[in-house]
Amino acid sequence: MNILVTGGCGYKGTVLVPKLLNDGHHVTVVDLMWFGNYLESNSNLKIKRLDVREIDKIQLDNIDVIIHLASVANDPCAELDARLSWEISCLSTMQLASKASVNGVKQFIYASSGSVYGVKQEKQVTEELTPVPISEYNKAKMVAERVLLSYAPQMAIQIIRPATVCGLSPRMRLDVSVNMLTMQAINKGEITVFGGDQTRPNIHIQDITDIYLHMLKNPNLVGIFNAGFENLSISTIADLAAENSEAKIKTLASNDPRSYRINSDKLLKTGFNPRKNVGDAIAELKLAFKENKLQDKEEFYNLKWMTKTIFKTSQS
Repeated sequence: MNILVTGGCGYKGTVLVPKLLNDGHHVTVVDLMWFGNYLESNSNLKIKRLDVREIDKIQLDNIDVIIHLASVANDPCAELDARLSWEISCLSTMQLASKASVNGVKQFIYASSGSVYGVKQEKQVTEELTPVPISEYNKAKMVAERVLLSYAPQMAIQIIRPATVCGLSPRMRLDVSVNMLTMQAINKGEITVFGGDQTRPNIHIQDITDIYLHMLKNPNLVGIFNAGFENLSISTIADLAAENSEAKIKTLASNDPRSYRINSDKLLKTGFNPRKNVGDAIAELKLAFKENKLQDKEEFYNLKWMTKTIFKTSQS
């Protein structure tokens, strides 16, 4: 199949795209490359440095499936410029869906976020619960979902609400909980935990990218699906990251009330089975660092890198 992947040079994209190529698909990647390009060249891969908002420049001729990963990732980055976040995460989704329906795209897989639910008291946060987003990032994702669902009669709409992703990628992120706490343990010998009681749902990067492949192979699985298999407190994650090391854990007060948890039984009932867990991600990160395959680079922290590069002019 011919597949368009927006944001294909990102954290998840650089793991997903090689899998698509290995399965024999022809892949076109559209990405602004704010954090570089770590994809290896392939005769079946086209990489275009484009802003997803420039819809007129995105060609959908002969595209069978769109996997829409592009967004301003996570709450702090979205708050740097709320308008930019809405334009990329929401407006571009509307424009892309509209153009896809006109061009006969059969399937649209959207990477939303499990954080759209907001702070829930229920222990089982299923797809039936009403989202109550509390940040610009969450709100933009929720509205984009609703826009996409309006195109369900024209194409197969598959919305994935992932937990916080962890694990190794060629384009690393060290600003997400598991990866960040593990890097602190192995690189600094001390883990700083703010609060610690907050719960985060987690999913290994190999599993989330396999879910996109699962959806690709099953266009009949339409609608919204949670994707996260371990709801762990930040303190528990810190304990796991500190295991088998000399790292100490320092706990500080926090004013961050966000606790997210999700139930993914609906996805599991479709036949998908996760292969990895948080412990695997931590072990893989530690091994990669030991073998000098993982460095603590500034561009692996989205907020820090965006502030230094994309927004440097406005701040000077």
